[in-house]
Amino acid sequence: MRMVSMDEQARKNPFQEAFERLRARRWEMSRTTARERIERLEKLRRAIVERREAIYRAIHADFRKPAAEVETTEILMALTEIDHIVKNLAKWMKPRKVGTPVLLTGTRSEVRYEAKGVVLIISPWNYPFQLLIAPLVAAVAAGNCALLKPSEKTPHTAALIDQLIRDVFDPSEVTVALGGPEVSQALLELPFDHFFFTGGPKVGRKVMEAAAKFLAGVTLELGGKSPAVVDETADIDTAAERIAFGKFLNGGQTCVAPDYVMVHASKEAEFLSKLGQTLARFYGTTEEARKATPDFCRMVDDGQFNRVNKLLERSVASGVRVVEGGTVDPTSRYIAPTVLADVKPESPIMEEEIFGPVLPVLRYQRLDEAVRQIREGTKPLAMYIFSHDRQNIDRLLAETSAGGTCVNTTVVHFSNADLPFGGIGESGVGNYHGEFGFRTFSHERAVLRQGPLSFLRTMFPPYTEKVRKMQRMATRLFE
Repeated sequence: MRMVSMDEQARKNPFQEAFERLRARRWEMSRTTARERIERLEKLRRAIVERREAIYRAIHADFRKPAAEVETTEILMALTEIDHIVKNLAKWMKPRKVGTPVLLTGTRSEVRYEAKGVVLIISPWNYPFQLLIAPLVAAVAAGNCALLKPSEKTPHTAALIDQLIRDVFDPSEVTVALGGPEVSQALLELPFDHFFFTGGPKVGRKVMEAAAKFLAGVTLELGGKSPAVVDETADIDTAAERIAFGKFLNGGQTCVAPDYVMVHASKEAEFLSKLGQTLARFYGTTEEARKATPDFCRMVDDGQFNRVNKLLERSVASGVRVVEGGTVDPTSRYIAPTVLADVKPESPIMEEEIFGPVLPVLRYQRLDEAVRQIREGTKPLAMYIFSHDRQNIDRLLAETSAGGTCVNTTVVHFSNADLPFGGIGESGVGNYHGEFGFRTFSHERAVLRQGPLSFLRTMFPPYTEKVRKMQRMATRLFE
């Protein structure tokens, strides 16, 4: 029986033609200058600015995200990423000279940054615009061709992105594939040079398997139960306000949102009280006002609504106390900003990443308890420390692991293009933003140039006693 080759399987793929079109252009794109790449990025920037109102409408249509949040977390993030890369790209693209060891006297060495080729970018629904545009900007800056797969859960935004890309890029440079999981599966069967995925660990494993099949690069931006620790020295007003902002932004559907809070027992009552005051200021003083506010978005679909609501119901049934919120409306996929107290590590709400507007608060007596709780879970994408005790801060940093960490604030580290953004372990593989994104989509090629002078030829065969003596002398240099 004849085995079907990988190439034959690929030819049956509905996206094979688009992939081949990109692959045919990849060498031309990899040879583009910094100026040429910058021109493409500036064209993309202008197109985004021109479509600002359309972006507001599309994302609001998908899950009622407020225009103010679209502006700051979608449009502004995309524009600042473009601006940062445009400002620095020429410098990043230059070959980087490196040192020469004594034994290689007579040589010059450098690291050159070359495009990986054709890259696949699969983006999620929670920040449907900027979580596709930001990696695309890095891929273009590095000289790649790209195939983009926006989430089918946000169809209005996906359609807008499709038209945006058609208007900005030639389809042999960047193209979009629309559709559901079957489209993603078909794309994963193609031999991309790099796979970039933002989403959950379950699909992330499938993406990594696909990349392994082709021995290709892979970046996984996942999530996890990101903890916030509020110790006995924390400013509780500040902690409550910044944790509430980070948690309930985007209706809690943020990969770096504080998933739960561990607060020192001596500060628990005050912290819960301040959270209530903050929610009243943010969204209204009554449940009716909070449901009616235009400043709080909805769960993206029925599946997400039902999952979070079930976690909430099971947790309340287990003895968890609702301090704020708890109101739900299936018809509009509304879950009120909710705060839970008397939460234990074994409570249902602690079983998985919540990814919704429900904030569990656990108390601790000794910092050991907080450290143990964080360690017993998978490594989170983010961790937040609220403290004015340097020893406590240093201990939490030293004795836990997370993709990124903020001290006395939440989520804003994501917006610093000079910081790498990415996870570790279950929360992700690799990173991007700014120069880190440029490097993610580049191959660092080692180049060594040999001049006429070379000590190495004194060690070439035949291995006479003289050659062996020279080898021993060289070895002693490193003893």
